[in-house]
Amino acid sequence: MSAQERKEQQVRQLMDGPRPAVPPELGSQAADIGRRRLHRRRAALAALWTVLTLATAVFCVWAAVTRPWEAPPDMVTPPLYGW
Repeated sequence: MSAQERKEQQVRQLMDGPRPAVPPELGSQAADIGRRRLHRRRAALAALWTVLTLATAVFCVWAAVTRPWEAPPDMVTPPLYGW
């Protein structure tokens, strides 16, 4: 008998043997944990979308006010010729 066959036999004996008793409140506890995780995930996603929306709005307002696509005004006056 090889080591692999021995391991398989041990696993079969464990699976065929008596199963341990499961506490009756285990299912409700697992459901509560799942609900909390889902609530936290939805809250985190809502916060993320809120931050992204606000960042987009702030960027649009900044762009409308500063107009970065326009050339800045010249700070030096051109020389005067002909005087």
